Amino acid sequence: MTELAANPYDRNCPSRRLLDRIGDRWTVLIVGTLADGPMRFGQIARHVDGVSQKMLTQTLRALERDGLVKRTLYPEVPPRVEYELTEAGQTLRAPLRALEQWAMEHLPNVAVARTEYDHATDSPERSAVPA
Repeated sequence: MTELAANPYDRNCPSRRLLDRIGDRWTVLIVGTLADGPMRFGQIARHVDGVSQKMLTQTLRALERDGLVKRTLYPEVPPRVEYELTEAGQTLRAPLRALEQWAMEHLPNVAVARTEYDHATDSPERSAVPA
């Protein structure tokens, strides 16, 4: 396999697609959910409030394709399928946990900044078109 020089600031860099995947809201929440161990589809859906069945399916398939999630089909009646993080997926736990912690810590400041920005953009000075 050839070594790729990664430059995520270059729009043609393959790392951008991976950054898109791991930076996606649903990926962050699903990886966080699977950090607790293997789960069935319905368990993940119940844990990740607001995710549609279609989006959960698409995200799990993409994570499986990227080697971050393993799907195991058990030969039972009815069939049972479980999803779990692979070794590579496990390595995402710490950075995503840090991102989640950062978001919770800074949420109040972000909310204030958004309110201030929204009020400022409503003002005539802010909405005026620059000359």
